[in-house]
Amino acid sequence: MTDPSPSPARVDPVAAEAAVRALLRSFGQDPAAPELKDTPARVAEFWAERLAGYGVDLAAELKPLPGELSPVPVILERIPFVSTCEHHLAPFEGHATVGYLPGAGGTVGLSKLVRVVQAFAWRLQVQERMARQIADALQTHLRPAAWGVQLVAIHTCMGHRGVKTPGVPVRTTLMGGSWEAAPPVPFRS
Repeated sequence: MTDPSPSPARVDPVAAEAAVRALLRSFGQDPAAPELKDTPARVAEFWAERLAGYGVDLAAELKPLPGELSPVPVILERIPFVSTCEHHLAPFEGHATVGYLPGAGGTVGLSKLVRVVQAFAWRLQVQERMARQIADALQTHLRPAAWGVQLVAIHTCMGHRGVKTPGVPVRTTLMGGSWEAAPPVPFRS
């Protein structure tokens, strides 16, 4: 499945710095003030890091390990992530549980699942799409017999604006394939 999110090649630091200076002026601040003069460059660098996930080669990350391994579930729990809400440019952070039952595509190193979570977190994002993108990457590159993705996150856009309800976790869970009997415990709500 294709990734529906836009794919910028990189953050243009000159344009980003100019935009931050304009934003500071819109707040009535002087971007040339000693305490703010380096802020535009810092913010541009911050966004270059925050959007690095667009450049990740998922096929390379999910390249199967050589050899035949027994078909037992592989589940990583509580993978921490921080992402950025595309609606408010506010952070949301939480943890992911990602697992699969190896199938036709074999298995990958454990760190590869962490890197897939990071690749989709380091973008402008919504949690529901991020869960779907992780699931699609597993299905496309590993072709597992079964898979599961669960994200639990706190959204600062909910806590600091609008309904102003900080600390409310949002859970998204996707599962597919055949887990033989019942889904493993980490994917049960």
